[in-house]
Amino acid sequence: MRTYKFRVVVEQDEDGVYVVSVPALKGCYSQGDSVDEALTNIKDAIHLHIEARKSLGEPIPIEVLIDEVEVSV
Repeated sequence: MRTYKFRVVVEQDEDGVYVVSVPALKGCYSQGDSVDEALTNIKDAIHLHIEARKSLGEPIPIEVLIDEVEVSV
């Protein structure tokens, strides 16, 4: 068994629900009524996403760089 680490993005939608995505795993999303619940749920989603990729023989993406950019509009 291997341990993976991924950055997640937590946003709150207009209904107050917390939505979590994993930029390195395209299409891997979850949600929760609190940040803690959303983070717990995304762990399950990541686990299932990785299992699916492995069963299809697809590689597991590894994050190379996380950075911020500033844009003035």
